[in-house]
Amino acid sequence: MNGYLNESNFMMVEEGFTTRDLLENLLVEPCQAGAQQAFFVADLGDVVKQHLQFLKALPRVKPFFPVKCNGSEGVIRLLAELGTGFACTNKAEIARVQSIGVPPDKIFYSSPCKQVAHIKYAASHGVQLMAFDNEVELSKVARSHPRARMLLGIAADPSPSAHPSMAFGTTLKSCRHLLEMAKEQAVEVVGISFHLGSRGLEPQAFAQAVAAAQVAFDMGTELGFRMHLLDIGGGFPGTEDTTARFKEMAAVINSALDSYFPDGCGVDIMAQPGRFYVTSAFTLAATITASKEAPMEHPGSDGGWDGTSPTECPSPTEPSPCSSPEDPANKKSLVYHLSDGIYGAFNCLLFDSPCPTPQLPKENRPALPWEATTTRRRPREHLHPSVLRLGDGRVPLCHPGLRSSRDHLIPGSTGTILPAAGIAPWGAL
Repeated sequence: MNGYLNESNFMMVEEGFTTRDLLENLLVEPCQAGAQQAFFVADLGDVVKQHLQFLKALPRVKPFFPVKCNGSEGVIRLLAELGTGFACTNKAEIARVQSIGVPPDKIFYSSPCKQVAHIKYAASHGVQLMAFDNEVELSKVARSHPRARMLLGIAADPSPSAHPSMAFGTTLKSCRHLLEMAKEQAVEVVGISFHLGSRGLEPQAFAQAVAAAQVAFDMGTELGFRMHLLDIGGGFPGTEDTTARFKEMAAVINSALDSYFPDGCGVDIMAQPGRFYVTSAFTLAATITASKEAPMEHPGSDGGWDGTSPTECPSPTEPSPCSSPEDPANKKSLVYHLSDGIYGAFNCLLFDSPCPTPQLPKENRPALPWEATTTRRRPREHLHPSVLRLGDGRVPLCHPGLRSSRDHLIPGSTGTILPAAGIAPWGAL
């Protein structure tokens, strides 16, 4: 033990006691008190499992966890105990990890566009490893942090970015110019960085990116830089149903590294696995705060919004119990607003378009009138969400797979709409 963790950072439970069991227990008191705030429960043991899986699948790669993905103190302390590094995007994140004792050589200032004040803060606190992808950033670092060790970010993603303003990395055509500029300004460049993102990439995209990085490495070596570090970024899926896909990615990456940066060539490899470490470990509980009926053809009732493919969220399969089955034109969907939304825990819907699946809490209760009249009784777990009474604390539990960050959770600040089968973000308040 390195002293990052203590008993106050986590709760020990008996073997076989699941996150779902813990949530059911935690919901008892809030339900009685009428509490409306959403909250996360994290299984830190799952984070350890993911860490060991990552090291086994990619033995040459050193993980640097991106703090922006999940800044929970328990997660940060646990990963520090496990020996991971940390990728920070600003002064606050650097201060957070250093406040628990993480040394400067375990921190990568990964943002390619930094404030001068933050660069100076990193310099004064010993953080040297940084990224850049343009001349302006290079000049800022040259003036404010002459001892910095820089990674040149390249745009290796062959697919279009989700939004132009979020595209980072320079082209291979511009690499030599930036490396020459770094040489002129006496800035030390030690390697190459790329980040493919996490929007359903094909594993082969990593092989193409590693090949491009090798070309950029050769440019740096020709100009006299000691190139010895490659950052392959993130984009690794973290849910149970993507285990096979991760293993396929790992196989492609290992093969590409053996081809372009073989073991013993003097190049260290790092990566920034974020969601891979924490997605399956976190479960969100959110309260139903309001409900309404909407026509089945209402925009967004099919799960799509702002051009998102409707197949990403299933369409409601059951009509409202209040709608008339005789008149198809009057079919309606029951829509629910949650105690958290896209400005909080569901911000992943804006960037990643996942479809978190709600799960109802276990409960023994008498049947509602409309249920008693049905010809076929349904198991509790398949009941229409209208069985939930508003504001009484009966909450749908979003399955692990919702990207979560405790720091970005703003309970009650907005609402997310939950139709009969899945969450459709079109109704944020």
